[in-house]
Amino acid sequence: MKTILALLTLGLLNLSAATAPDTRLFEMRVYYANEGKLDDLHARFRNHTMELFKKHGMTNLGYFVPVGANPEHKLIYFLAYSDRAARDASWKAFQADPEWKKAASESEKNGKLVQRVENAFLTATDYSYLAEAKDYHQGVFELRTYTTENGRLENLNARFRDHTVKLFEKHGMTNVCYWNLAADQKGAKSPLVAGNTLVYLLTHKSPEAAKANFDAFRADPDWVAAKEASEKKAGGSLTVSDGVKSEFIVPTDYSPVK
Repeated sequence: MKTILALLTLGLLNLSAATAPDTRLFEMRVYYANEGKLDDLHARFRNHTMELFKKHGMTNLGYFVPVGANPEHKLIYFLAYSDRAARDASWKAFQADPEWKKAASESEKNGKLVQRVENAFLTATDYSYLAEAKDYHQGVFELRTYTTENGRLENLNARFRDHTVKLFEKHGMTNVCYWNLAADQKGAKSPLVAGNTLVYLLTHKSPEAAKANFDAFRADPDWVAAKEASEKKAGGSLTVSDGVKSEFIVPTDYSPVK
């Protein structure tokens, strides 16, 4: 009897842990490599940077490049930390690490690898799936960014929480993670606006499948009704003009998320 009770208790504890809010701080970083240097940048991450991030308490999640042509020589990746203080301490220790200094110096013997860096600090929404390093067994990911009208981010989150996420699943899309910008963006170099931005990831079998999925989603009467009701409640559109951005991305060979 005691054993059964213990197992039941353990099960309840596991259930509680699985449904607990994700309180970690996330960081989205975008590197724009110099001409001809993207492969060298990948090699540095693959052979040195990721292990050094791990050494200094950072959680590697996903590393991605755009689908097809990549004229900006872009690398997009996501890290997780327990909180902002841990993030700042980890980066300070990483940048001071002799192993990192050696790897950076050797990789840049023929010139700097990175032209510029953008970053943003993110927090998980209360309806987000757990951000974890795993294989989603899909063809492509889609990074979507929504910029809301002032004061309407909670309306947008409510629509996703109550309707959109479930309708995405209904129409063959896989939800990965949903984030808002953290209030504290000190030190960030990003055009995104805290308090006005939703960032999320989906997966699809292909860009063509994504188009078909979204066409079906937008034509769904449940979505049409949810959109109309949410905009009526908010007093207008939840996103600014041209406020929805989408980019198809694929994991690098060294990305923990596949």
